[in-house]
Amino acid sequence: MAHSPVTSTAARRYAEAVFEIAQRDGTVEQWLNQLDVAAQSVSDASAVRRLEDPSVPFEQRHEAFRGLFKGDMLEPLNNLMGIVLRRRMLQIVPGIAREYRRLYNRQAGIVEATATSAATLEPDEVAALRQRLETMTNKKIELSLAVDPALLGGIQVRMGDLLLDGSVRGRLERLREQITSGTFTH
Repeated sequence: MAHSPVTSTAARRYAEAVFEIAQRDGTVEQWLNQLDVAAQSVSDASAVRRLEDPSVPFEQRHEAFRGLFKGDMLEPLNNLMGIVLRRRMLQIVPGIAREYRRLYNRQAGIVEATATSAATLEPDEVAALRQRLETMTNKKIELSLAVDPALLGGIQVRMGDLLLDGSVRGRLERLREQITSGTFTH
């Protein structure tokens, strides 16, 4: 699902506010986990429709959302979800969780990377790739995986603005560019 700039901006603002609260309260890790749960719980469109149904009293909808946490929800998160529910903006929750994780990672010195391969990587390949990236950056890497058969083979890794392209498709495109421009390196 595409995110509008307004939704992204709002998610960032909410995430920055709750990150400050979490730092103040010493609950940074709890927020991280609970925002992930909240984001997961609103990933189902039918659940969102039920939770945002104006024919159901707000307190009932809020209580239903709270029930997803089995009584373990941080009170400020409960308040945030109440605001989001009242405004019928549950679609923003995954963005808040993503932005919060970005703030958390930046503070913890963790670099986010996405590895895209032509086929699913084996667990030992993922571990080796993570180790190599951590050695290369001298930072802890949070690695997301994606599969794109159009790569033909190999792997692409994106870390922020940096793209490491070791894919067969990337090599073929570079070769085509060299042939077209007549610039060969020996």
